[in-house]
Amino acid sequence: MKLETITRTPKIATHKTPLLFVHGMWHGAWCWDEFFLPFFAEQGYQSTALSLRGHASSEGKIAGSSIANYVSDVEQVAKTFDTAPVIIGHSMGGFVTQKYLQSNEAPAGVLLAPIPHFGVWPATARVFKHSPLTLLKVLTQFRLRPAVQTPADTRWALFSDDMPKKQLLKYYAKLDDESFRAYLDLLGLNLANPKRVKAPVLVLGAENDTVISIKNVHATAKAYKTQAEISPNMAHDMMLEAGWKSVAEKILSWLKEKGI
Repeated sequence: MKLETITRTPKIATHKTPLLFVHGMWHGAWCWDEFFLPFFAEQGYQSTALSLRGHASSEGKIAGSSIANYVSDVEQVAKTFDTAPVIIGHSMGGFVTQKYLQSNEAPAGVLLAPIPHFGVWPATARVFKHSPLTLLKVLTQFRLRPAVQTPADTRWALFSDDMPKKQLLKYYAKLDDESFRAYLDLLGLNLANPKRVKAPVLVLGAENDTVISIKNVHATAKAYKTQAEISPNMAHDMMLEAGWKSVAEKILSWLKEKGI
């Protein structure tokens, strides 16, 4: 399957280990190329983001895609590197990263505002509390698009209240639908098993995340025998928020600590 990838190559490659970025629900590789890919390329890392099947410009269909399918997409791209990449995943991409690390060798994994290893039930409860009608639409239409149906819905789920409207609308226009089958996997059909992960894992969360609670971020970190770092004054889409650079710098510092 032809999957869209965006790669930023450093002028001087000072690190032999490449970075592979995995997006979350509704997004595509574009969300990493706004800030993160150029930043890490400047730091000497070959930085690549993929669009999961059916997302952005990748082939395939979103409808019916499973978490296993998405893991397969990451495996397909990861195999194109001469050196096994660090996998960096956001939200659902963070869950896909956990599943990838269960059965694939990698020097490290980074989870940004990840769906926990135990699934999406807590996030579903938060959506229901905010808007029961939104969850009803998701469950009756068998698709996840209703969760980000309008710019206002998108702001609540993904972005800070003070994100400029022009920037919000720019990102909103790029969002895709998301697989209901994958959502069922996240509810319990295909959960993650942290005990099978051998690579070191960095877990980052956002203080003002309306979907993934700080409690859940800490629980994820505990499962991987580490401590989560929470970024203040930041919403769910940590790689697109105003404070994105502080998040990128945390990742960079951690990679250096690990000698990567």
